[in-house]
Amino acid sequence: MGPQHGITRWAVFDAAVPPLFFAAIMFWGVALVLLPFLRPLPKNLIMLLLISIFIGVGHFALLFVGLANAEASAASIVIQLSVPFSTIMSVMFLSEKVGWLRGIGIVLAFVGVLVIAIDPTSFTITLGLLYIAAAAFIASIGSVVMKRMAPIFALQMQAWIGLFSFAPLFVVSAFLEQNQWSTFIAGGWPIIAATVFAVIGVAVFGHGAFYHLIKKHDISLLAPVTLMTPIWGVALSITFLNEPLTIQFIVGAITSLGGVLVIAVRSNKKMPEAGTG
Repeated sequence: MGPQHGITRWAVFDAAVPPLFFAAIMFWGVALVLLPFLRPLPKNLIMLLLISIFIGVGHFALLFVGLANAEASAASIVIQLSVPFSTIMSVMFLSEKVGWLRGIGIVLAFVGVLVIAIDPTSFTITLGLLYIAAAAFIASIGSVVMKRMAPIFALQMQAWIGLFSFAPLFVVSAFLEQNQWSTFIAGGWPIIAATVFAVIGVAVFGHGAFYHLIKKHDISLLAPVTLMTPIWGVALSITFLNEPLTIQFIVGAITSLGGVLVIAVRSNKKMPEAGTG
């Protein structure tokens, strides 16, 4: 989702669209586009509701608020903490065994993020990146819940997540944000294009294609390819958003992504999705 981070960062920071409202609009669009996939009715709607609370409402609310307060390039790296978080969750709740090599990978992933997030002049952590890290943590909880659910077609799951997520996000936005519709409309066609990309390009096509690949190929084969996502996110953020590329960021990114790669290639037996982020 690297390119989405750049688009969302532009929408919620440069165009000043309230982040919770933008997340609500995105899931509303997903529900509309994938409306035909709501049928047949899934067996366990309660489990889908829980997944929606974590992966839809919780994850994206924190992610979009974080992107309103942090650079997209850094967010593309920090969000990869979902991989070590998912591995830790699988150890705690699914009895996964983690060897020393993956243990080192987990440590490197967190150390690299700390290098990126800490301001060396004041030793304070960027608030926006804390939101991004929290979003990664919430996503890992959602992954554990998803693992316990009976298999379901990827687009049907996305359709129900969209349906269950947009209303709570609209409600929270109504209480915490202001001038949502006026700011969104004032953004004109660029905001419409950003929303369409988030719905069609990322939620429907991107996630759908990736879930299809997971079913056909071993995750150890896909893991190195998935790391191209944050790399593209960084490259696009620097190119189009004029974000700085510092030595501190490069060292942190290489350290964190190196750790994520070690975890991903040696993927979980109990929860292989943990290697995907």
